[in-house]
Amino acid sequence: MPAKITEFETKSMSMRRVHLMELQAPAEDVERIMAAVARIDPLAMGTTYDNNAFQTAPGVERYRPRDGAAAGKEEAVRERPGVVALFFETSGGQDVAAEIVEAVYQVHSYQEPVIRITECLSSRTKGLDDSDNPHRWWNTTGDWKNGA
Repeated sequence: MPAKITEFETKSMSMRRVHLMELQAPAEDVERIMAAVARIDPLAMGTTYDNNAFQTAPGVERYRPRDGAAAGKEEAVRERPGVVALFFETSGGQDVAAEIVEAVYQVHSYQEPVIRITECLSSRTKGLDDSDNPHRWWNTTGDWKNGA
């Protein structure tokens, strides 16, 4: 079995231990969920960005309500369109992860929210001056939000 990868650094980056959180939700729940998460953890990426998360395109979730389900027991498998996956990282440890899980549960529309937590390494830049790097967005087509 390969050795467990631990935190490490390169010239430009450091790899730090974080909890990668993934959850599934109807697209209309996303803003409410992310606001609840941000009240607990700013989801910082280095010192220059916060509220960092990734949202997938909507997909179809499949499930069948059984005994005890709020919707009542059904025999047919349901298909719910418009469900997305959200991914974000927290470095606040297990206590912060637990707060986030509880906050998501309180604002999620599901009886059984899908929440997964994986411990992993995540990159952070060392903030080196790379203003002349020809591959950076500001040296190519410009900022995507300005339509450039």
